[in-house]
Amino acid sequence: MSATKPFRDGPGGAGTPSTPGGLLDALKVAAVVLDADGRIVLWSPQAEELFGYSAEEALGQLAGRLLVHEQHLDLVIELFAHVMEGGENWGGVFPVRHKDGSTRLLEFRNMRLTDDRKILYALGLATDQATLKEVERDLALSTRLISQAPIGLAILDTDLRYVLINPALERINGLPADKHIGRHVHEALPFLDVEVIESSMRQVLATGIPLLDQYVLGRTPADPSSDHAWSVSYYRLEAPKGTVLGLAVTVIDVTERHRAITEAHQSRQRLAVIAEASVLVGTTLDLDQTARELADIVVPDLADLAAVDILDTVLSGRGTCTAPTEGPAVFRALAVKAAHPSEAVRAADRVGELAQYDAGRLVTQCVTSGNPVFVPQVNDRDVQAIARDAEAAAILTRAGLHSYLAVPLVARGNVLGVLDLKRIRNPLPFDGDDLVLARELAARAAVSIDNARWYQHERDAALTLQRSLLPQQPPDRPGLEIAYRYQPAGAASEVGGDWFDVIPLTADKTALVVGDVMGSGIPAAATMGQLSNAARALADLDLDPAEVLQHLDHSATSLVQSIATCLYAVYDPHRGECRISLAGHLPPALRRSGRAPELLDLPTGVPLGVGGVPFTTTRVKLFPRDQLVLYTDGLVETRDQPIDARLDALLDCLDQPEQPLEATCDHLLQTLRDPNDDDDVVLLIARIQHHPPAEQSHPAAGQSRSGGPA
Repeated sequence: MSATKPFRDGPGGAGTPSTPGGLLDALKVAAVVLDADGRIVLWSPQAEELFGYSAEEALGQLAGRLLVHEQHLDLVIELFAHVMEGGENWGGVFPVRHKDGSTRLLEFRNMRLTDDRKILYALGLATDQATLKEVERDLALSTRLISQAPIGLAILDTDLRYVLINPALERINGLPADKHIGRHVHEALPFLDVEVIESSMRQVLATGIPLLDQYVLGRTPADPSSDHAWSVSYYRLEAPKGTVLGLAVTVIDVTERHRAITEAHQSRQRLAVIAEASVLVGTTLDLDQTARELADIVVPDLADLAAVDILDTVLSGRGTCTAPTEGPAVFRALAVKAAHPSEAVRAADRVGELAQYDAGRLVTQCVTSGNPVFVPQVNDRDVQAIARDAEAAAILTRAGLHSYLAVPLVARGNVLGVLDLKRIRNPLPFDGDDLVLARELAARAAVSIDNARWYQHERDAALTLQRSLLPQQPPDRPGLEIAYRYQPAGAASEVGGDWFDVIPLTADKTALVVGDVMGSGIPAAATMGQLSNAARALADLDLDPAEVLQHLDHSATSLVQSIATCLYAVYDPHRGECRISLAGHLPPALRRSGRAPELLDLPTGVPLGVGGVPFTTTRVKLFPRDQLVLYTDGLVETRDQPIDARLDALLDCLDQPEQPLEATCDHLLQTLRDPNDDDDVVLLIARIQHHPPAEQSHPAAGQSRSGGPA
């Protein structure tokens, strides 16, 4: 062991009586005093236990005669004379006769005593040799165990002052023994969380229950630049009779195990983040939503502040895109997320706004090179290259930015933008594992962002094409008041198939057309345009509605998107009637004053593009204030309700007091339509204004049918 210091005699310090239980009690040392003639004059209780004779039996007896075998008596007398005459001490092992007749080997220490009258005495101290050897062996083993143990060992007194430490603990703490011994744990270990350590020590002293494998983290003078972990155990030390002597402490350096556990935990966390990202990022084809989902994933697990910035050329361009190879880069911020309130958010670009970064900025270097920019320890010069301007740099410095990571968003070989990550409160710098995680998340998110970008472009193209083919403002027609609505699908890929038209015909007649091409996107919009143009051309021939659908059916069979539903109606204000034919389309609704709204009972027909099936025209009488409601299936169809229930809901919405047609359109869309529905909607309402001729007034049944040409 490196150093020792004796325990105090008792709780009150040196000189204070203590309860028996020390080493002398363990050895049971007997004391015997002889006069100059060799007679026993003093006899201790331990002597009675060791030799078997009581004080009454021993006092006054010649010690040699009482305790020594005959063959050893001369030697004992000689040794006694040597001690009494020369004053030298004698020690050794000698066979002694016990009262029971047995012989025992005892360890002796003999010395001469002189009283105040110059009278000589001999003091003999004796203990059982076997007991002494056992104690010596235990002490030697304990000493070697402490000094040679590879783990740190310490003994503290009841005041938590160091009494002993071994060389291993000296190395662990980085302090020699003399910097520990006699010092309180507060004084010796100010560099650790001593409050927790002392609390554990006092708990063990008070209860006697050991505390095992307590983790302590920190840095010591032995390695001040690195964090270490130790497994510390505390045991209370007691004398044989239960007196509390102090505390024993064992310390094992488990830094490598702690790091392995920490790394395994971090690996599990990274895998969990990646798994979460695969589920939560790219849930929609909305570009802004996808960017927000990416920012939500990386904060706070990976960064305190994150921004998702997309190159403006990516958002405005079509097809493939290229990042700038030199010069400034212009970004649009799509998402910013902070783990906690911080003024650093003010240094980020505002969502939706454009920001230009010159070639020297790190974010520009990230997108021009297509490689991450990794700054584990940010200095003042780095901040200037990270921030967009001097004001933003000052904000980031005050906020405490200390680590930075920018990862390009790359999909299909194109750099789309950058994932910008900052650490402010998290004290750990970004490391290689963080870089790997950030690249994996950026790669996954970039594909979703690129998908959203492509779908957005396709949706915009389909909408542009479709709206260019729809009538911008239907013309005013004799005898009709018309209102309409077109609403594209909520999903980007579902735009393109629905159309309507209001076509002037001869003799003040008006053709009303509503159609829905199966499919979506630009192909559906293109097919819609072709069918719409064909319907206009056929309308000029003033054909029967069934004949028009027959020709459209023939035209549809040669188109890519060849299946479509269609309603073609011709209103004649002079006759007060409407001729209607359906090609697989939902029936129109009729709203008439004084009656409940109803669906017209018309032959449904087959969709355009099926071919070979004739269509039927139905004549419907209409009267002033009657409303004819035409629509596509996107208004009423849902995934979770039967079509009959939805058609009933349409009629319920129409069963309201009469109001302007524009208000009726809005009411129907708000009530029946979810903005996120994945189908287009066309709604066309025509209200009758002119009275029919007198000879054509009210029949009981307002419908008659005729077949079109085969």
